[in-house]
Amino acid sequence: MKTVKFRALSAAILFSSVASTAAWAADGETVVIGLAGPLTGPSARIGKDLENGAQLAIDDINKQHPTIGGKAVTFKLQSEDDQSDPRTAVAVAQRLVDSGAAGVVGHWNTGTSIPAARVYHDAGIAQVAPVATGHAYTKQGFDTSFRVMGHDDDGGQLAGQYAVNTLKAKRIAVIDDRTAFGQGLADQFIKSLEAQGVKIVDRQYVDDKTVDFSAVLTAIRSKNADLVFFGGVDSQAAPLARRIKQLGMNATLMGAGGFVSQTFLQLAQKEGEGVVALEPGLPVDQMPGGKAFEQAYQERYHTHIELHAPFAYDATRVLVAAMEKADSVEPSNYLPALRAISYSGVTGQIAFDKEGNLKSPSFTVYKVVDGKWQPQTVLGGAKAK
Repeated sequence: MKTVKFRALSAAILFSSVASTAAWAADGETVVIGLAGPLTGPSARIGKDLENGAQLAIDDINKQHPTIGGKAVTFKLQSEDDQSDPRTAVAVAQRLVDSGAAGVVGHWNTGTSIPAARVYHDAGIAQVAPVATGHAYTKQGFDTSFRVMGHDDDGGQLAGQYAVNTLKAKRIAVIDDRTAFGQGLADQFIKSLEAQGVKIVDRQYVDDKTVDFSAVLTAIRSKNADLVFFGGVDSQAAPLARRIKQLGMNATLMGAGGFVSQTFLQLAQKEGEGVVALEPGLPVDQMPGGKAFEQAYQERYHTHIELHAPFAYDATRVLVAAMEKADSVEPSNYLPALRAISYSGVTGQIAFDKEGNLKSPSFTVYKVVDGKWQPQTVLGGAKAK
């Protein structure tokens, strides 16, 4: 099975032949790590953020001059654009497999990660998702699938509890974008409400291309909702927030994953004020390595972290750490090490349960205050001290 690309460093020759076992170069080799995410389209900023985080990890790893199997190794990132589209994601996954990636960091969306996971599983290489919060991704039962942040079964439950207990919402409406992520998250949020004896006043649906929310919001306004929960991401949450204010609705917009970005703030402008979102993970300044990572990111890219770069960094580092622990870049050798790993990352401690989910995940509630996302509280697993 083809799993890696090798390059004889002295001659700079790149081998593209498919082989069942690795033919090590005499004086070193290049090992390709794939990166899959939306590098074009509405979520391109987030895709680039993931790529930046992964590239920082690759650079940091290479600075340590790693040796695996007695050979000097140089890691190289190969980025592919899945356009947040499931069909494209499958083609991207196959391209990464065919090009010899030893493992893959990706994808961003649950809807792209689910079908891509089968391609990676069939090829026998690891897929470490930096995001992909829909539980369905790891419930497929593939022993090659992992994720480094909490999933939406937990996020939806915590969001529902926060909406009722802290925000004191009484009349809650739900909208979702019909994606695997958005609909799955909305379903979990509703389950959380029902467990607390709360019934929603309305549920509306859009798709992930919707830009005009007038019709669904008019219906919700007639139900006197005091909170609108949206299962979707920042590029749609922003115009949704603006339309809620423009219609004069006295309702809080809430999300749980994919809201807390610079893109949302730029698109929502002043109408974003007061929006609440639960996001997997700790705030950057409370992550064990968050401040140092943020400084390194800004020095390298001259911009702020968009959303999930620290998780892409950790996904890359934990994948390579498993290879180093196994002393092999062959998936059949490093996968057991990855499943059993306990790794101290920028975002926190990384260890996986039997499905490949992050153990003891934390979640943070944010609110837009004075035009910035401000952490309100940490919920879930290993809370910040």
